[in-house]
Amino acid sequence: GGQPRNVQPFSDEDASIETMSHCSGFSDPASFTEDGPEVDEEATQEDLEYKLKGFIDLTLDKSAKTRQAALESLKSAFSSKILYEFIMERRMTLTDSIERCIKKGKSDEQCAAAGLACLLCVQMGSGIESEEIFKTLGPVLKKIVCDGTASVQARQACATCLGICCFIVTDDITELYSTMECLENIFMKAYQRDRDTNGVSSTHNTVLHVSALLAWTLLLTICPMNEVKKKIEMHLHKLPSLLSCDDLNMRIAAGETLALLFELARETDADFFYEDMDLLTEKLRALATDGNKHRAKVDKRKQRSVFRDVLRAVEERDFPTEMVKFGPERMYIDCWVKKQTYEMFKEILGSGMQYHLQSNDFLRNVFELGPPVMLDAATLKTMKISRFERHLYNSAAFKARTKARSKCRDKRADVGEFF
Repeated sequence: GGQPRNVQPFSDEDASIETMSHCSGFSDPASFTEDGPEVDEEATQEDLEYKLKGFIDLTLDKSAKTRQAALESLKSAFSSKILYEFIMERRMTLTDSIERCIKKGKSDEQCAAAGLACLLCVQMGSGIESEEIFKTLGPVLKKIVCDGTASVQARQACATCLGICCFIVTDDITELYSTMECLENIFMKAYQRDRDTNGVSSTHNTVLHVSALLAWTLLLTICPMNEVKKKIEMHLHKLPSLLSCDDLNMRIAAGETLALLFELARETDADFFYEDMDLLTEKLRALATDGNKHRAKVDKRKQRSVFRDVLRAVEERDFPTEMVKFGPERMYIDCWVKKQTYEMFKEILGSGMQYHLQSNDFLRNVFELGPPVMLDAATLKTMKISRFERHLYNSAAFKARTKARSKCRDKRADVGEFF
C-alpha cells in the first residue's frame, strides 16, 4: 500500500519530501569534507543540528522506509562528526528510538538501528551515559542474536553491536562474561558444521558465526588474564577446524583469531607449548600458498596475504607492523590485539575512522594516542592541499609510474631477445 504522509518535524505538506531529500543528501559522509569556500561554522552547526532533530523525529514515523532513511542519515552524521553535546541532550530519546526499531522493525531497519547504537556508544565514550544505553539495549540485542526466527543479517548486526558496545562499557565484569557467553553460543555451532545434517542452514548462518567470533575476540582482548587462559584452553584446539570452512571470511576470521590467541597465550606464558603445532602450521602453510583453481583469484590473493601473516605469528612470533595516517599524526599497529580492535571500529565508522582517531577521546584512549592534537585554523589551512594541487600531484605520480614501468618492460624485452 501507499506510504503514510510524514508530518514530523514540520507541519506543512511538503515536510516529509523536504526532510527525505535532506536524508539522501546527508547520507554521504564525503559531504562533510568537500573542499569549498569558507562558511560560517556556527550557522553550519545550527543547520546540521536542525536536520538531525528532524531525523530523530522521523525515527518514530509510521513508514518503515522513512524510519530506515532517518537511521541511515543519523549514522552518517555520527560517523563523520563529533556530536557529544548534541547527543548528550537527546541520548534517552535516541536510545528509545533505537530500541523500538530493533524490536519492531524488519531486517534492514534492525541492521540500521544496531549500527546507530554502536555509533551512539562510540560518541558517548566509556562513561555512565554509555552504561545506561547498554543497560537498555543490551538485553534487546541479545534477544535478537539468539532468536533463530530473526533474519541472519539482523542477528549479525546485533552481534557486532553487542561486542562493540560491551567493549566500550566494560565496567561490569559479569556483564562482560555474560555477553561473551552469548556470542560463544553462536559461533561454537560452526565447530559442528561438518556434522550438521542441514548443510544449507549451516552455510546460511556462516556470516552470523563470523560476526559473533570477531565480536567475541574483541571482548577477549579486555578480559583478565585468568579468564583469557580459560578461553584459550577451551577454543585453541577447536578453532583449527574452521580453517577448512568453505567460506573465505570464516577461514580468515578463524586464522586471525588463532594468531591473537597465540599472542595472548605467549604473553601469559613465555614458554607456551601447543601440542598440535606441526599439524596447525601445515594447515596454515597450505592456506598461505593455496592455488586451487575453483577459487576466485581475488579470494586466493586475500587469503594468501592474511595467512602468510598468521603463519609468521604462530611459527615465528612475528607481526608485520602497519602504519595508519590521520591528519598530521601516525599510528603504528604492531600486534594482533591492536589490529583486531582497529578493524572492528573501522567496520563501524567506515570513512569516518580517521576523523574519530583525530578527535574522539575514547578511541584515542583505546589506542593510547593521548589527548587530541589541537591545531589552529591557520595551521590547518597551510596543511590542506587544494583539489587542483592534488590533481597535479596525482598526474605527476601517474606519469612517473608509467615511465618506470616502461623501462622495466624494455629491460625484460631485451633479456628475452638476448636469450
